[in-house]
Amino acid sequence: MNYIFSSLSKLLAFFSKLIKSDKLYISIDYFFATRKRLKLSPPVTFNEKLQWLKLNDKHPEYTHLVDKSEVKEIVKNIIGEKHIIPTLGIYNKFNEIEKDKLPERFVIKCTHDSGGVCICKNKNKFNWEEAEKKINKSLKNDFFWNHREYPYKGIKPRIMIEEYLEDNSPKGLVDYKFFCFHGEPRLVLVASNRQKNVNFDFFDMDFKHCPFKQEYDILSKDLIEKPTLFEEMKKIAKVLSKDILHVRVDLYCINNHIYFGEYTFFNNAGNENFIPQEWDTIIGSWLTLPLQSKNYQQI
Repeated sequence: MNYIFSSLSKLLAFFSKLIKSDKLYISIDYFFATRKRLKLSPPVTFNEKLQWLKLNDKHPEYTHLVDKSEVKEIVKNIIGEKHIIPTLGIYNKFNEIEKDKLPERFVIKCTHDSGGVCICKNKNKFNWEEAEKKINKSLKNDFFWNHREYPYKGIKPRIMIEEYLEDNSPKGLVDYKFFCFHGEPRLVLVASNRQKNVNFDFFDMDFKHCPFKQEYDILSKDLIEKPTLFEEMKKIAKVLSKDILHVRVDLYCINNHIYFGEYTFFNNAGNENFIPQEWDTIIGSWLTLPLQSKNYQQI
């Protein structure tokens, strides 16, 4: 059954531009992904509230926050340049990249989407042809239409090359994704074991493992230790989420130094179930929406 719904979701994305109504598209997208009817009168669960935000929380400045290049300047002015991963170049087309000027290791990514990433650890062995195919495919992807996430609407697709940063820990790079509600971090999703099948584990702000997961997450079998700079990361997440109803602030702790990763306004597009499902409601209770607005949209 899940395979059928997954196939329907892919088919919907393929024909996404044929459905002009954001409300209709979001309701179909949500149903295919979660096998549940979307309820927005009023929304109760976390996922329902994320769908509500897609329709109603349309701040133009969010587009700058999800642009992987522009956001660096914004975040630098808030928490300082030392927390920013250095950019080596910005390009409109792949053939503009000055390959000879690049270091031995680097990361190529698109500035407008999620997933358009190529990692080079050895320039002499790097498959430029495959990288060009992947990046050019991502450049053609208008990320807004996939799930109607407003911040991505109208964002200019570009190519960004960053320094490659590697953690000296045997466990490699770990990503700390802070879920912030009304400017307060409440959860952190730890992405570990990236060398194989990446693991995702939720922790509270005391770094106690949470008794839930999302549907397709694979929990780590290893003990995940509280990072030394966890309290500082919490402070950074709080500062960066100020005045935003809800946002996920992604941070890295590399060789005992904190780097900003990205902002994400809709975790998994608000389309992945929680297990046990009551946690979708519990987490949803942390987010208070301005439902008194006369213009908010219902389904």
